[in-house]
Amino acid sequence: MTATLLTTRRVEKPWGRHTLWPGFPDPAATDAPIGEVWFEAPDPEGADLLVKYLFTSEKLSVQVHPDDAQARARGLPRGKDECWVVLAAEPDSTIALGTLAPISKEELRQSALDGSIEHKLDWKPVKAGDFFYSPSGTIHAIGAGITVIETQQNSDTTYRLYDYGRPRELHLDDGVAVSDAAPYVAPGAPGRVADDRIILVEGPKFVLERWPGGTRSVDLPAGVSGWFIPVTGEGTADDVAWQAGECLMLEGTTQIVASAGSDLLFAYPGDKRI
Repeated sequence: MTATLLTTRRVEKPWGRHTLWPGFPDPAATDAPIGEVWFEAPDPEGADLLVKYLFTSEKLSVQVHPDDAQARARGLPRGKDECWVVLAAEPDSTIALGTLAPISKEELRQSALDGSIEHKLDWKPVKAGDFFYSPSGTIHAIGAGITVIETQQNSDTTYRLYDYGRPRELHLDDGVAVSDAAPYVAPGAPGRVADDRIILVEGPKFVLERWPGGTRSVDLPAGVSGWFIPVTGEGTADDVAWQAGECLMLEGTTQIVASAGSDLLFAYPGDKRI
């Protein structure tokens, strides 16, 4: 079998929700809110990528992630580039990426301590269908009222710079050291390369493609795994049935059959599309 349906892990977060997304059971009103649902690979530690859904009711912390070299200097396996496909957003929802103007490390630290950092970030309005790529070193925060699919390098290393007074640990020394406190510049991507193929990300750490429904054959090189993420629709991957809200890991050659009108994502490590 070349297609494996991944198990899920629900993660409680203070900024999470009790109303999630079709396909995900809502937590009971007396339970803690769910902020993330992770899709776990058969080898969670060894996987190159991690795919998750995020459900926000409040702003996430202002945070930053190290790059590969910075992470490995601390004994960690990799840094964390990430990207978000926005599925739903309430009116006036925003995501912060980068700062409005360049900020020195000294000013960044002081702004994190006094809370003024929140107003020095570039808060971008978001709506369903938007896409954002956040390279390591980018100061960022996801706002309230948003549902996204996040594709990222497989790392949970997050340095919080500011958390709106929540009683959680901050990581100012590490966060300031790895931050590129400057206006955000979106990296380029090829976009539509065929009628049935859009390249949202092409490196440096992974490729993310977007496909419509239909039938296609996916051929991955030996030793490379792919993450197949159906946003909408249903179908099969070889003999494994799937539906929206699930995630499958693919290896080798896989025949994908997807219902008409499906919206599909496909991610794999590397800096060039296969």
